[in-house]
Amino acid sequence: MAQVTLYLDEETTRLMREQARAAGLPYSRWVAQLIRAQSATDWPPDVLASFGAFPDAPLPDELRKTDVPDRPSIDW
Repeated sequence: MAQVTLYLDEETTRLMREQARAAGLPYSRWVAQLIRAQSATDWPPDVLASFGAFPDAPLPDELRKTDVPDRPSIDW
């Protein structure tokens, strides 16, 4: 198992401790869960269960066949 050193400001450290304590987890496990959740590439089970729930809505495979962007491009 790798060891990682994090440099956090006081407020971020306080928030981490507060949230980890509320979850009943050691800091390292809480941070690991946060990283896994933010890195997930699969849809959550609740979202997957909703596919097909609306008969007139296209399924994901149908949506992926189009080249239509989700929203107009923004030039910054």
